[in-house]
Formats: sequence, C-alpha cells, structure tokens
Amino acid sequence: MKKKLLGMLTLSSALLLAACSNGGGDNDGGGSAGGDQVNLSYVEWDSEVASTNVMALVLEDMGYTVNMTPLDNAVNWEAVANGESDATLSAWLPITQEAQYEEYGDQVEDLGAHTEGAALGLTVPEYMDVDSIEDLDDQVPDQEIIGIDPGAGVVAAAEDTVETYDNLSDWEVTPSSSGAMTSQLDSAIQNEDPIVVTGWTPHWMYERYDLTILDDPEGTMGEEEHINTLAREGLEDDMPEVYSIFDNFHWDQEDMQSIMLDIEDGTDPEEAAQNWIDDNQDKVDEWTADAE
Repeated sequence: MKKKLLGMLTLSSALLLAACSNGGGDNDGGGSAGGDQVNLSYVEWDSEVASTNVMALVLEDMGYTVNMTPLDNAVNWEAVANGESDATLSAWLPITQEAQYEEYGDQVEDLGAHTEGAALGLTVPEYMDVDSIEDLDDQVPDQEIIGIDPGAGVVAAAEDTVETYDNLSDWEVTPSSSGAMTSQLDSAIQNEDPIVVTGWTPHWMYERYDLTILDDPEGTMGEEEHINTLAREGLEDDMPEVYSIFDNFHWDQEDMQSIMLDIEDGTDPEEAAQNWIDDNQDKVDEWTADAE
C-alpha cells in the first residue's frame, strides 16, 4: 500500500508541476491532459523506455506538450484507470499483467497490441547445435542456466522448466541480474563457448547477437504475449487526434530492439528515439495518418 501511495503521489506531483509550467492547464481540451498537454505513464523497462520516448517525440512534433512519468506496474494501470494518465504503452498481456487487467481492465480502453510476439524462452547462441529444450544434454559442462534477478517471472519459468523436462534433471538455474546475464552471454559468444540463458523478447541482445530461442514442447516458459496500448476512458472525445495516433501505433519487435540496443550502447533515450524516427518516417506517417 505504501508503494502504491508513493507512486500515485509521484504521478500527481508530476502532473501538478506540468500544469503549472503550462499555465495551469487552462485550455479547452478537457480530460486529464487539457488541450495540448498529454500525460504518458510507463513502466521503466527497456522496451517501454523505447516506445514511450518515440511516442512522446511523435506527439511533440504534432504540437503537443508531453509529460512522461515512470511508475510501478500496478500504479501505472491505476493511473490510467483514474484518468490521471492519458495513456500507457506498457501493458504486457495476457500473462504478465493478468492481475492488473482483471482489476482495472473494465476501467481503461484497451487499444490492442502495438508489439506482437513477445515471449520468454531459454536462449542459446546459434553456433550451438540445439533447437529445442529437449535437445539439452551435456552441451554446457556445468549444466547451468544463467538467469536474471531472483523472483523474476522468467527465472521462475526456467525453474519450472528444469523440474518438468527429464533431460534437465541434473541442471540448475543460477539467478544473477539482467546485466550480469548479458555480460556472461557476451563473454561466452566472444569465445564461442556454450551457454544457456533466460531470455525474453523484445530485448536488445537479440539485435546484437545471433541467438536461438529454444522450442518448448511442454510450454513451461509460457505463452506468447503482446504489448498493448491502454487509454483512459474519454480520451477519444477529449483528444481525438491523440487517440487516433495511439490507436494506429504498431511496430515490429526489431524496431523496438534497435532503439533498446542504441540506448544500451550509451545513446540518450530521447536521441535514440529520434534516430529511429528519422530512419522510419514512413511508419510514423501511418500512425499519424488519421490525425486532423
């Protein structure tokens, strides 16, 4: 409860400061944003940093002032449901945020998937002669799967996988962190050593390296997911132009991953987003095609 209250106070403070900096929001648009101000909230994951920065720049180019506020996952849904946030691009469905969908799904407008094919999966370099989890045997000498943070969903799925597949009975999952996992992956690839890691898409590592997500006949790593856009109720009436851009927003995982990789290599998120826009104006034009 303290975490949720802190998140909402953070969002409310951000919106208040934004309103003051824009003349108190004294314009004719109505809704939480007011005429030319759009409030985007997001979960501070690499994928959502990429998509939210791109959308902010697109809206700013259309003449809007955009406020971006990072929030805890549950608070993010609540902010859109309460109308304090106009929209978020951070809804992972149907599995990752199932609990939030059940609680707030009837209080927000789900505009559908902007990124499809998101998935969890055990991942290996392509030079390993492995296509399926069932093929794993003694390719990795220590029979270890490198994970990320303890308690992360992908780590829990990997632990379930080890318990389910008979050929993994002697294997174990070693939690670490996202940075440590990708560092070990990079080192192994440089030396062409065998390695198995917990992966998920979209992620910049699939843009940088030649990797294989292993087939999962038992389905222990979960179903394919998609990342959806959520809008507050009433946004279509208050800001139809903005709503149409959100509704048209759709891109490929490779688009998102290229921005994520640019950021990982040290580029400022806003600059990385602008670089992608400059190279993909045709896609942006599709998103804004119905704008007045």
